[in-house]
Amino acid sequence: MLFIFDMGGVVTNTFEFDAMYKSLKMDSKEFREICKSGTDIFSLLTKGEISVKEFWAQFNDRIKGRDITPVKNDLFRLYFHPVLNEKTAAIIKSLRKKHRVICGTNTIDSHYENHAERGDYAFFDQTYASNKIGEEKPDENFFRVILQAEGVKPEDTFFTDDREENIEVARRVGINAVLFTSAEQLKKEWKKYF
Repeated sequence: MLFIFDMGGVVTNTFEFDAMYKSLKMDSKEFREICKSGTDIFSLLTKGEISVKEFWAQFNDRIKGRDITPVKNDLFRLYFHPVLNEKTAAIIKSLRKKHRVICGTNTIDSHYENHAERGDYAFFDQTYASNKIGEEKPDENFFRVILQAEGVKPEDTFFTDDREENIEVARRVGINAVLFTSAEQLKKEWKKYF
């Protein structure tokens, strides 16, 4: 069996952008609007189609004429401080004794590098990150690329994520998907595989 774990919100806590928005003196809605005015630069960043440096350069171009200070540092890196979910890490270690366990995550270079430095990807046999494979959840191709690379059928694959839309898409592809609410709940769902 193949087990796929999302990273943020499952293995580590979800990144909260609030401190970053505060530093920009804006809210999440305004940030998203800037990112999506024209081409969605955050989606391009998540798929690895532009670098973090290119993202902030385009962001700065889009805020010209507004009362917003141009960004000089990578705010995604400065405000990113994930905390490991030890109970989920224990589940991964236990599953790896009998199964292949991988990470399938949407991320950006700044966060990918931080997770790598911390050793968060070391829990897995392999990591498929959106910024490296050029596909992002909830697109079905994200899952198809992983299944093809792993040489595994959807019905022999299990997936967990904290976002319902990602679970729904994985199920459409034929993957056994469980919405992550807690490590305890996940252990009950997958108890026969330990």
